[in-house]
Amino acid sequence: MKKILIIEDNTEINHLIADALKKAGYECTQAFSGTEALLYYEKESYDLVLMDMMLPGLCGDELFPKMKAIKDTPVIVVSAKDEMDTKVQMLTSGAEDYITKPFEIPELLARVAVQIRRSSNGASDASGGQMKYKELTLDESSFTVMVNDNEVQLTKREFQILALLVSHPKRVFTKQDIYDCAWNEIYIGEDKTINVHISNIRKKLKEFTDTEFIETVWGIGYKLAK
Repeated sequence: MKKILIIEDNTEINHLIADALKKAGYECTQAFSGTEALLYYEKESYDLVLMDMMLPGLCGDELFPKMKAIKDTPVIVVSAKDEMDTKVQMLTSGAEDYITKPFEIPELLARVAVQIRRSSNGASDASGGQMKYKELTLDESSFTVMVNDNEVQLTKREFQILALLVSHPKRVFTKQDIYDCAWNEIYIGEDKTINVHISNIRKKLKEFTDTEFIETVWGIGYKLAK
């Protein structure tokens, strides 16, 4: 499970972000000051940091270089400071992304997913590059999918989509998440391509099992069926 450090002094916003991330399948550590965050950061390893700029103890400008000097964990700045100079400074200093408050939770989750995916380079949490879910076994080293000892012939993009869903079984992935993963291009709202690939995956799995693996979440995207 991917671990995320949330650094936000506003209790309501901190809990809002943590609740959303936990529902999406992430493990969260919550810090409410720059000083507290640095203590956590020195002791634990995280896959991603979400950091406010205006913090008690150590402000973001002071905290950010201290963290980067310890380890190069990806950082998304989440701040009400919307001045272009501040955004440019943080991005050129090494922040991976900058989200301005107020923000929408689906956008935050999408940006988190992109950074987690980039930092892991598509690596699986499972040992040996394999992921399992019910009768499914996915091998990322060979791009093969097995269902009840039968190999399912998926294209590379179909495999990438299924692997994305299996990587976080409880999470709902937006169509932008899926497009970012399988096409590595800017998503411009083209639903037909994604829908066709999802339909093809379902048909190919149905050849070997009656189990429904992919659930449509109307108006949002897709997730693994329970």
